[in-house]
Formats: sequence, structure tokens, C-alpha cells
Amino acid sequence: MSDTESWQAARSRLMNGLHARLAARARPATAFVSSPEPRTVGSFAKGRQLAAGNLLFAGHLIEAPDTLIWEVTPPDPAWEAEVQGFGWMDDLAAVGEPASRAVARSWLWGWIDRYGRGRGPGWTPELTGRRLIRWIHHALFVLRGADSERSAQFYRSLGQQTIFLSRRWQSTPPGLARFEALTGMIYAGLSLEGMEPHVAPARRALGAECSRQIDAQGGLPTRNAEELLEVFTLLTWASAALNDRDMEVDPGHEAAIGRIAPTLRTLRHADGGLARFHGGGRGAEGRLESALAVSGVRKRQADGLAMGFARLSAGRTSVIVDAAPPPAGRASFNAHASTLAFELTSGRRPLIVNCGSGAVFGEEWRRAGRATPSHSTLCLDGYSSARLGKPGWIAGARREMLEDAPTNVPVQISHAPDGIRFEGGHNGYVDTHGLTHARILELTFDGRGLVGEELLMALEDAHKKRFDQRMDAVKLQGLPYQLRFHLHPEVDCALDMGGAAVSMALRSGEIWVFRHEGGAELTLEASVYLEKGRLRPRASKQIVLSARAMEYATRIRWSLAKAQDTAIAIRDLARDEEDDS
Repeated sequence: MSDTESWQAARSRLMNGLHARLAARARPATAFVSSPEPRTVGSFAKGRQLAAGNLLFAGHLIEAPDTLIWEVTPPDPAWEAEVQGFGWMDDLAAVGEPASRAVARSWLWGWIDRYGRGRGPGWTPELTGRRLIRWIHHALFVLRGADSERSAQFYRSLGQQTIFLSRRWQSTPPGLARFEALTGMIYAGLSLEGMEPHVAPARRALGAECSRQIDAQGGLPTRNAEELLEVFTLLTWASAALNDRDMEVDPGHEAAIGRIAPTLRTLRHADGGLARFHGGGRGAEGRLESALAVSGVRKRQADGLAMGFARLSAGRTSVIVDAAPPPAGRASFNAHASTLAFELTSGRRPLIVNCGSGAVFGEEWRRAGRATPSHSTLCLDGYSSARLGKPGWIAGARREMLEDAPTNVPVQISHAPDGIRFEGGHNGYVDTHGLTHARILELTFDGRGLVGEELLMALEDAHKKRFDQRMDAVKLQGLPYQLRFHLHPEVDCALDMGGAAVSMALRSGEIWVFRHEGGAELTLEASVYLEKGRLRPRASKQIVLSARAMEYATRIRWSLAKAQDTAIAIRDLARDEEDDS
């Protein structure tokens, strides 16, 4: 960390602490003016586990029955941030039993007793905004049966945290953190006696932030679909809360909801889960459907890209492709080298996936998940299409920006004779090897087959010179490349036909078959599926085609087809080979 970054982080912590302690001296609120309808939906199963003392946060499980959560030593900052944000209150409220209510109340008033004076790790604007929303949503759940002293402490703490937010929300990094802070301030201003003056400035600031952060495609600079869903959810909550009080929603805020909803529909697979790119997961169960319903927006995205992703869909099959350069600058701290990678879902069952974000499993898994080999695309000579730069600090966490990423990613989506075609390319390997990677995908109209073509090409004289230099360095043995197709953990797979094909069985009963043409070696290798809410990565498999680029132009074809359509896919591949000969 540079001296400048160190000074800025230290100054932010100092100012947060100062304003937190000043806010803690206030005695501003004594009751609710109104209480917004609870909109957060928790997990009943997780709530039961929490009530039993099984504390699973940020990939760490701590067994601490009959223990105040604040007495548990956090295993890492991510675990502590999840606990301080009070998202667990959704899960305990989902259970709704006396035992879960007792746990929620003891943890809430334990926080007030320990941290309510403005000290401790929870006094950051983004965590305070997150916490305020949960406290207000579940106030009736925790206040039922509470004595007057505890109720007074609850309202006083809410008011103090609102005052802190009003003074420090501008210090949050742009993006989800700032949206959380401003939504929390709107919620508190609408709900608490004496906090109404905070609503108007927060409403204006939220509208301005929407105009700055939500682009014309309805996307975020981070290109993280799960993060976009979280922002969208906050915006719909804030809009509903304002409407409930007959207050106008800022035009920028309202317009952002209208832009985001169609984009999220585009980024949603056939099974309802979001595409897992750039650090994002599938999204919390039911969150997307609920947010779309609340928004009231029925519009779908027009043809073309949505937040830099292309979608092909037909029948019960969806294919989503990363079809743009990775995020740049500060937005790239969690970005992945995934250009031209794709995911495929058939009905309710994911088939081809990316490994996902390994952030919850530690630094090594986080870095590995960002590399090109962790995605369903081509990897050349062990290189990623973008490399990780020097670490920096963002929101208190050490992260690396992506550097030397593809800058030119031409894309075209058109109709094929029997389906829809995606064509794209990127220059991520031009500087290192002189080669451009191009990918063509064709999805049949019935969604039962996907045919792909991969090309590695030296397009210009300078690129050919660079390629020749690399070939000379390996004594003309060729530049090795691997084409990877990561499979979902619930896919059963096996090599068939003497190693010439791979059959894949989904739990729905569908059988898909992978075949290829072009002389590459076909293998089944180990892979992992990285997702939040689990203690460790899930073991899975990946299909790998391995070969060497020997010329200025290299091509390999492959197909994915449901079992009864395999013969058609083989025929099409053979026909293309004949046309080229």
C-alpha cells in the first residue's frame, strides 16, 4: 500500500470514528412516524442454524451456541462486515419463532451496549446504511415484548446512526456502498421522529448517484450482475418507501430503475439465476423476481449488449457471453479476465459455467477465480487475457486492478440459417503472442444445440512478427492453448466413443453430448465451483481441448447438443469441414 493510500485509509477511519462518537451523543428519536413494510427476505434454514449457534458468514463456520455474536472473534474482516451489517436479521425473522426472536433481540441490544457509543468496526457509512434498513424492516419483530428502556435505546441508536450517515455518506466509494448508505438514510428519515430533514438531501443525492453510476445500458461500471441486482433492490425499496409517504421519487432515481430492469432480465438465465461474471454470483433466492415485481417495469432489453453481455436464448436454453472489455480503473478491483467466456443453462439446470468468485475462500482462491483458465473460454500459453496489477486498497480491502486487458472487443449478433449467431473477438493476446482470439457461437432455434468455432489469428504484419518471435522461442514447437468448458457440479459426465466425445447428464434427465473437430486432444479434468454460503469450493469437472497454434491462423470447432440431436451436430461439423477443403 502506498503512503497516499495508507494516509487516506487512516484518515477515513479517523473521521468515521469522530463523527460516530459525535452522533452517539445525540438524543434525536423516540418513536416511528411510520414503519416501511419489511421487504427483505431471509432464509428459514439459515435462520434455524443461526438460532442454534451455527454462525456461517463469508465462508467461515463458527459453532457458538448460547453465545453473543459480538463475543466471537471474527476470523477475517469479511466475516466481521457481514455480521455488522445485520443481514442475519432477515434469516432470524424468516423463522419468526420465539427462539429466533430472542437471539435477534440479544444480538441487537448487545450491539447497542458494545458499539452504540460510536466505537467499533460497524461505524462505516455503508454498513450503517445496511444496518438501518434491517433494523427498520424488522422493528416489530424485535420490539415485541421489549420493555420501555430497551425500546428507547433502540430508537436512540437509530437516530444516532442516521445523523452519522448524514455526515459521512459522501466518504463511501461510488457504487453499491454509496447506494446502501443513501437508501438507509432515506429509510430512517421517513420512519423516525425528528429525522425528516434528512430525506430531501438523501433523495436528491440518490438521484444524482443513479445518473452518475447507471449507464445508458442500465449497467454498473463493475459489470457485476449480482451487484447490479443489489443496487436495483435498494432503489426499488427506496422508491416504495417514498411512494408510501406520497413523496416524489427523484427523476434520476426513477429513470435508473427503468434502465436496470430490462438489463437484469437479459442477464438472467433460463433457471432464474444471474450470469456469474466479474465477482458476481447467481443472486439471493427470489431476490430478482421480487425486485422486478416491485419495480413494475415490464420492458425487456432491445437486441444488442446489456452491460457488455450478449444473450442468446431459444427454447429452454440460455447462453450469456462476456462480450466487452473488462471493467477499468477502480471498477476493475474485482473484475475477471473473462472476455468471450460464456455460460449455458438448459431449463432449470446450469450446464456450462464459470468457476465464480473465490473471495470468500481466501486470497489465493480469489486470485485464481479471476484468471482466464477459471472461465469457459480459450486460454493461450498459460496466459490470462488480462493480468492482475499491483495491489491497492478499496473499502478497506486489498485488491488488484486488471491491467493489459483487451481494449478492442468487436461483437456482432445476427441470424443464422437455423438459429442465432454470436461473433466476437478480442486483442488480449496480441501484445504477448501477436494473436487475436475470435469466437463464433450459433444456437439453434429450438435451443437444443450450440455449435462453436474458435480462431487464433495474426492479423497484421506486426502481429505476425510477434508470433514468429514466440515461435522461435519455443523452437517452432507451437504455442499451446486450452479451450475450457467448466461444468456445474451437479452435471454427471464421462468420456464416450473412445475419448472422442463427452456425455453430460443433468438431474432433469437431459443428456447433452460435446464433440469437436480439429485435431485437439480432448480430456476431462478436475475443476471447482465457487459460491458464497458454502464452507469450501465444490468439486466439479471441466472439458478441456488442448492443441498448439502452429500457423498465423488456427481454428477448432466444437458442438454441444442434446443426445437426440447429436447426429445433426456431427453432420453440420462434417459439412463445414467439407466446405473448407
